[in-house]
Parts: sequence; structure tokens; C-alpha cells
Amino acid sequence: MLAGRATPEATAAFADASPADARNYASARGLTLSNVGIGTYLGEADGPTDLAVEAAVRASVAAGVNVVDTAINYRAQRAERSVGRALAAMAAEEVGGAPREAVFVSTKNGYVTHDAELPGGFWDQVRDHYTGAGTVGEGDISSGYHCMTPRFLEDQLDRSLANTGLECIDLLYLHNAVEGQHRDMERGAFMDALASAFEMYERKRRQGRISFYGMATWECFRAEPGAAQHLSMAEADAMAAEAAGGRGGGRDGRHGLAFVQMPFNMHYDEALLRRSQDVGGERVCALEAARRLGIGVFASAPLMQGRLLAPGVLPEFLGIGSPAARSIQFVRSAPGVAAALVGQKSAAHAAENLRVMEMPPLGAGEFERLVGELVSSPPPNRGASGRQGAGQPAEDGA
Repeated sequence: MLAGRATPEATAAFADASPADARNYASARGLTLSNVGIGTYLGEADGPTDLAVEAAVRASVAAGVNVVDTAINYRAQRAERSVGRALAAMAAEEVGGAPREAVFVSTKNGYVTHDAELPGGFWDQVRDHYTGAGTVGEGDISSGYHCMTPRFLEDQLDRSLANTGLECIDLLYLHNAVEGQHRDMERGAFMDALASAFEMYERKRRQGRISFYGMATWECFRAEPGAAQHLSMAEADAMAAEAAGGRGGGRDGRHGLAFVQMPFNMHYDEALLRRSQDVGGERVCALEAARRLGIGVFASAPLMQGRLLAPGVLPEFLGIGSPAARSIQFVRSAPGVAAALVGQKSAAHAAENLRVMEMPPLGAGEFERLVGELVSSPPPNRGASGRQGAGQPAEDGA
């Protein structure tokens, strides 16, 4: 078990010693975090991919990244184990490594998953490990293979801690809650279930098992009010405050709903351009709503799982030759984005994608001018591939 959690002192020291441009770090809930993170979603559930993910995590940290994102269902629990092995190896290195306290680690629970390293098929393992053990009851699993009962989520946290070998997870997301449940659960029942999940997360904060919690989403914060998948961020924030019981739930005296995750790139632009959230009686975009509520945003799918890298898909700007660098630069420069989470499985991919760490993000004026140009002359095929409701909203693509 790797003790500790990300701390203000260690994350600040990591940024100071990093080879990356110093302007690529910012404070979030007292921690100094890189504005690019590594995601671990894609890949086969096999040994070679395990090694590739470990190498990519280590290469990313060496380049100055200290945000690592995973989930229990990514590669059927093997992604978490790859992350854990990389963290343990780096923590053990006296030269060129990184202490546990310098790296911010997030994972997710909510989707029902099997364990690729155990025998038996998906439903055999569900029967043996969940229904047979009383962890999941009749009707708990939605048609989207999602479960958000406190008993199940607590079981998944225990498994995530074991998979990663960590004493504490820095950020635990409830994974696609609205997206995974809206077809099967009436709205009032869903909100009650969400409140129960937040109460459990607050309890785990007090126990030192997690530092913060959040919601990893696909549609809900970008969807129009009134849509079946819409969720009010302000209402979720108020629910978290109530779940904390006025005690704050953590060392900083605040409730633990500190971050959300949502897709954002030059095609999935709703987080910036759609006024989908009401905060204080004003309709604003999801990024602005998060900023006003003091919630950090991690942007998933900045490369749209590689689809934005094809020749001619993205416009050229600011003399940045690599389409990956252009996409990451756009995403991480948006106001309210804490980090762009880039999925990569090899040191070579990490080296290419993380060239942006050598340059600063765009200034506010530069970003506004770029957005104006893109709105007046959108990327080719944007309407076909990037608008909400198109494509597959299964996972976050990070």
C-alpha cells in the first residue's frame, strides 16, 4: 500500500522542479496541478497494454504532468493496476521519480465491471462477486450496466484502492450517473440516489479514503435544461453541501464535490458555447457555471479518441504544426478548464502529445480571438461529428 495523498507542498515542489513551462500549472483546491493530464481509457485488457500504459504514465510525469486519470471499468480493472504500478515505481526511485504526494490521482466508479484477470465471464463474476455477496440487489443495475447504490459504490472504492495500491484516492468520480440511469430511474428517485452517493463520499472523505469527489459526465452538464439527461450543477453543489452536514467533510472545511469531468474539444464545444446551466438566476455555459461554483473542470476527449488528428479536420492556428498539440492547446486554454486529459498508451505518444508542456497556454485575449474565428468558420464536418447527441457517449475517452 502506497501511503499518502497529493499535498500542496509536494505538488508545488513538483511544479518548481518540472521541465515544463511554469505557466502550465495552477492552483486547484490548494494543489498545484498541471493543465495537461494523462487518461488511461483505451486499450486491450492484456499484458502488453499494461506495460504501455505504465510507460506512458511515467513518461507523462517526467514531462511535467502530475494529473493521472483512470477508472475501475477501464480495461476491466487493469488500467487502475497499471497506474498503481507506475506510481509505486516512481515513488521508489531516488532520482527521476516522483513521490506519491506530488501526483494527483483520480478514478471513477458506477459502471458494473468484471475483472479481466479473474476467470469467468461478465455475468458469472457479477453473480459471484456482487449479487451472491449481497452487494447488488434486484433492480440495482440499470439497463446501461450502471449501479449507484452506496453499498456498491463503497465496494468499488475498496477495489480501486486495492487495484492502485493507494491508501487514499485524490479524486473519486461518480461515473456517468445521469447517462447510466436516466432511462430506468424516475427523476426524483435519481436525485435521492445521488444525495445518498454524496453522503457516502463525504463519509469516505472523513475516513481519509478519498480527498475529493466529483461527477465524470458525458451529456448532463452540456444538455439543454429540460432534456432527459440534463443536470443542474448548482443543484448538485447544494446537494453536496447538505451531504457534508455543514461540517465541510474535509480538512479544508468545504464539501468534497470539487471537480467535474466533461468532454470538450473543438467539435464537442457545448461546455463553452451552450448556455446550459443556471447559476444565481443567470443562464451560463457549463465552464462558467463551474467557475462560479468553485468547481474545477477536467476536460475529457480533447483529441476525440484520435478523430481530430486526421489531416484537414482541425484548422491551423498560431503556427502549431501538430494537430494533437493544437487540440490540447485549445482545450487547456479555455477559461475554467483545470486540465485536458489526454489518452495515450506509449512513451512515444506521450512525447508527441506533451510538447505543449514546453509552451504556455493561450492568454485570455488570444483564446477569445481564436474562438471568434472558429465560430465564424467552424471546423469541417463539425455538425456531423461533434454536436451533442452524435457519436457514442459510452465513456469519457480520456
